[in-house]
Amino acid sequence: MPLIRCDFFSDALELSTSMTVVLPQRVQTRIGTDEPPPSEEPPPVLYLLHGLSDDDTIWSRRTSIERYAEALGLAVVMPAVHRSFYTDMRHGARYWTFVSQELPEVVAQLFRVSTERERTFVAGLSMGGYGALQLALRQPDRFAAAASLSGALDLEDLVRRGDRDETLRLVLGDEPVTGTPGDLFHLLAGSETEALPRLFVACGTQDVLLGHSERFVAQARARGLDVTESYAAADHTWDYWDEVIQEVLAWLPLPRGG
Repeated sequence: MPLIRCDFFSDALELSTSMTVVLPQRVQTRIGTDEPPPSEEPPPVLYLLHGLSDDDTIWSRRTSIERYAEALGLAVVMPAVHRSFYTDMRHGARYWTFVSQELPEVVAQLFRVSTERERTFVAGLSMGGYGALQLALRQPDRFAAAASLSGALDLEDLVRRGDRDETLRLVLGDEPVTGTPGDLFHLLAGSETEALPRLFVACGTQDVLLGHSERFVAQARARGLDVTESYAAADHTWDYWDEVIQEVLAWLPLPRGG
């Protein structure tokens, strides 16, 4: 599969930024790889989001996402958002506007991937798990499925733990999170459940963020949502995320060869 590091200008951010993209390629003679299922349609696409200390290259460097996606004929778009929590920062750039509005437009301009809801998915780890579920809850018309891996899902809890460290102060300012569009639990409570995508929530049982996932799943289930949960004896590590992203890919509502 082609692995593309794409540098481009963002009007929303008012600066040049990057994304890493994996695209299906039909081949016949390469040894040791699986050819994507034959299709004349634009491939389904997974927006795959990074965590707080990483960038758009991290999934391709720390996991075998390219190999996993190849067998499914799945395009993967991995944007860079720095330490923004996928928000329009109080003291920084408009990363929510970028990822929710501008990024899909740029991807559609530059790459041949599906724009249909039924073939568009989002997932992320840690900070990216928060970003993935925020996209799913605020833009349910865009995504058929969304997954959080070890998600930092409760920003108010992070504020209490860190007494608004510098990252959260830049993201949130001094205002409370509860009851705002940045509060996933508030978004969940106010959502039309029948309109939401399928949800997948995974976390290691030794992860300090485990409670975030458990609380989110409990509230989602109380609202009658289609949510799958997955827990394993693991911490906040790439060994775990490399394994669980394979679970997510197997769970996605993709056409399967047979």
